[in-house]
Amino acid sequence: MAACNQEQDITGSTSTCPMRNYSSYNARDMNQCVAACKACDHGTTVTCTTSCTLKGAH
Repeated sequence: MAACNQEQDITGSTSTCPMRNYSSYNARDMNQCVAACKACDHGTTVTCTTSCTLKGAH
């Protein structure tokens, strides 16, 4: 149970991170999505580009 709750907390905080860093964050904007992914999820350009593409960014 605790592991499930931790995952939910991590997911919730990750989704609010871009909103704190970008006043008009648009997840479908590839540049903003990749930048937010790098800053909030500590991803790389390659992994973030793939993630953002799967989320519908272009």
